[in-house]
Amino acid sequence: MRKTTKSPGEKIVKDIKRATRKQYSAEEKIRIVLDGLRGEDSIAELCRREGISQGLYYKWSKDFMEAGKKRLAGDTARAATSDEVKNLRREAHDLKEVVAEQTLELRLLKKSMVGDGGDDE
Repeated sequence: MRKTTKSPGEKIVKDIKRATRKQYSAEEKIRIVLDGLRGEDSIAELCRREGISQGLYYKWSKDFMEAGKKRLAGDTARAATSDEVKNLRREAHDLKEVVAEQTLELRLLKKSMVGDGGDDE
C-alpha cells in the first residue's frame, strides 16, 4: 500500500474548510435535534438541509437526551459559561479593591486619631 502525501494546495483547502466551519449555538443544536425528534423529515434529509453529518446529529441528540435525563433526575449542577466566569472574576476584583480601599482608609483614620492625641484605647 502506497502512502500518499497531501499537496500544499490540499492542505490549504483543508485549513480553510476548518477555519470557516460553521459553529452552532446551543439553541441551533436544540432546534435541529427537536426537528429530528418530530420525525417530519428523515434524519438524512434534515442533516442535508442543515449541512451537518448524521454522526454529528446523533452526537447532539445523545448529548441532549443525557442532559435531559440528568436534569429530570435532579442534577441541577452545571458548568458556568465563560461570560459568567468573567463577570464573577470582575466582581471579585471590584470587591477586593473596595476592601483594600476601606482597609487603607481605616489605617489612615487610626493614625490620625493617634497623631491628634486622641485616646488610643
